[in-house]
Amino acid sequence: MDLEARSLQPNVKAVLLAKLREYKSDLNNLKSEHKRLASANSNQAARDDLLESGMADAMSVSANQRGRLMMSTERLNESSDGIKESRRTMLETEELGVSILQDLHQQRQSLLHANDTNKLHGVDDNISKSKKILTNMSRRMSRNKWIISSIIVVLVVAIALILYFKLSK
Repeated sequence: MDLEARSLQPNVKAVLLAKLREYKSDLNNLKSEHKRLASANSNQAARDDLLESGMADAMSVSANQRGRLMMSTERLNESSDGIKESRRTMLETEELGVSILQDLHQQRQSLLHANDTNKLHGVDDNISKSKKILTNMSRRMSRNKWIISSIIVVLVVAIALILYFKLSK
């Protein structure tokens, strides 16, 4: 639990570490009390003294211990719930991260594939060739217009000369 609490965000980490220290001190107190009671149980004379001192003292001590134990158990359960919630959030975040990484990997592969195929370079070369062909066609069309215009002018002049000589005779 200590490692998990240390790996959380600073604001949550401080609270959880304080609770963890408190639980550890409660646990150590309970252990020492348990050892003391266990050694007392092994000693028959201490057992007789305990029984003679009265059941009222034993009941009050037992009730006090039971209350502290219940509080410690409740705090421990709350901490466990918090840790479970943190773990669930961590798993969700990890799944989201894995999903994002997979998407990025697919996009990277697509970009690498597009770059490797050289299709874009081929398209650029085809566009350049098409532009040259269209320019040549445009020049030929202009040249053909001039040639046709020149032929028409020559024919008009020839017709005018023929009409002039025919009509003048």
